[in-house]
Amino acid sequence: MDEHNALGDFLRARRNATMPREVGLPDVASRRVPGLRREEVALLAGVSTDYYVHLEQGRERFPSPQVLQAIARVLRLDDPAAAHLFRLGHCAPQATAVPDGPVSAEVLRMMNSLRDVPAFVVGRAQDILAANAMAEALYAGFGRFDNLLRMIFLDPFARDFYADWEGAARIATGNLRASSARFPDDERIEQLVGALSVRSEAFAASWVRYDVRPRTREFKQFRHPQVGTLRLTFEALDVLSSPGQHISVYGAEPGSPSADALVLLRQLAEQRPEHHDESRINESAWKGLWR
Repeated sequence: MDEHNALGDFLRARRNATMPREVGLPDVASRRVPGLRREEVALLAGVSTDYYVHLEQGRERFPSPQVLQAIARVLRLDDPAAAHLFRLGHCAPQATAVPDGPVSAEVLRMMNSLRDVPAFVVGRAQDILAANAMAEALYAGFGRFDNLLRMIFLDPFARDFYADWEGAARIATGNLRASSARFPDDERIEQLVGALSVRSEAFAASWVRYDVRPRTREFKQFRHPQVGTLRLTFEALDVLSSPGQHISVYGAEPGSPSADALVLLRQLAEQRPEHHDESRINESAWKGLWR
């Protein structure tokens, strides 16, 4: 991951993604740029064109919070994207980059108590650090249940498993971008981005959009080869004692067909040869290994 001019790269990508009509400018066919021009951003943000050009070129790396706030407003950045802009502009605290550690016994006990729903612990690079039997059964069609980004972009099964593969890919990439903003020097994230950029054109195209979307709560629809369609809600619970880790939990509307499908999934989980009462701990993932 090239961070030589991360602020400029981000500004350029988001400027190109902001349409003139979104900021009250005429959107005429003769425009030669996909989004806003540099001088338009500068004018709307109340800074000189030369100053804004210096920001994109990396010649000015320490803008004031007031300037960044004005640019965020012009580019219509939501809260996560604006927070990312402030980090890149050195106006927000950044977390210290330390490798993912093992999942704590307390977190494992909490996850083990969720016997009727899929639950797993994810690291900052979307490595699966630990998973319960229901999560293993849910993702059983993948060749490996090791890293969500690798599974989505490199495992052919993902195209059938996710009812909205493009949406899942966009959300996963945005979440990784948010994690990379929070942990800008994380070696594991850099390795993952580099490997996926080489091996997946779809990931490379999604990554350069600079969408920042931390996962918190969302709706998911899966096509499981044995239990059928699952319409589930997703919740991400931060593990405050281990920055970058969170517990992912899926649930279904009580009494719905998806709730019945989770009962079937529970039966499959109990029948799997590797099933045991305790959750699986992915030793290779938390040690930072990925191939």
